[in-house]
Amino acid sequence: MALNFNTLLTRALTAAVFVAVLITAINYNYFTFSLLFSILAIWGLQEFYKISEKLGAKPFKTLGYLSAVFFVSGAFWHNAALTGFNFQVFYAAGIISLMVMFMQAMFSNSENPITDVAYSIAGVIYSVVPFCALYYVSCVDKTIIHSEAMNFNSSYNNHIVLGIFLLIWANDTYAYLVGSLIGKRKLFERISPGKTWEGTIGSAILTFASAFLVAYWFPEVETKHWLVLSVIAVVIGTMGDLSESLLKRKAGIKDSGRIMPGHGGILDRFDSLMFIAPFAYLYLSMVYS
Repeated sequence: MALNFNTLLTRALTAAVFVAVLITAINYNYFTFSLLFSILAIWGLQEFYKISEKLGAKPFKTLGYLSAVFFVSGAFWHNAALTGFNFQVFYAAGIISLMVMFMQAMFSNSENPITDVAYSIAGVIYSVVPFCALYYVSCVDKTIIHSEAMNFNSSYNNHIVLGIFLLIWANDTYAYLVGSLIGKRKLFERISPGKTWEGTIGSAILTFASAFLVAYWFPEVETKHWLVLSVIAVVIGTMGDLSESLLKRKAGIKDSGRIMPGHGGILDRFDSLMFIAPFAYLYLSMVYS
């Protein structure tokens, strides 16, 4: 696959703006970080529901969006850790919203109401829950506090979030460059014709090496943990990328949206993160428990 410099330039310019907004929100405080990713979660859910409509479903959008708001609110207030604040009520309301979808299905005129419910719930699980997991990743260990969130009693650590993003970006960039330059053997041509074994293997090696640099920049997390996170970024991130490609291929579309020229939509840009975040939280919660 030849390296397309016009495409590369478009991707680079768009990525520069995207990275600037992302880093500013992450670095400022917990509130701006949460606000940005709450917006991205809802936007991603909207893209998922558009894709599901192309697949023949009629998702119950109102209840889906409502449950998404409840879940991101629960994650936000949980990590804000306000004394005496009952954040569990948001999770309960989110679950109830999903259950009410079955009641709505009973009164629906749709030919496939169960399919509609399935896509409605799947959208929340796929597009919203991973961003909630990222909230937990950012506050996984109260002993390595780096950035306080305004007046909230939070253990927000922006370095953990930034480090994970750096590993994701490294994996994506190395896979694209190595695959474009020397890629020949298709990794999964039926789903993603552009991915090659050469790009994937080259990216795995270079991303693992980049973890040492991330560990140098953010030493509050031990190097061995950054190395494990780099493996998660490569293996799980690639699975996330391929999964979203499968979803788009079945729907007959190239991108999930058009918000980012050269990068597509929110699901296109965060497909790796949405798989990585839950695994990263699972790992970090075990080592810092």
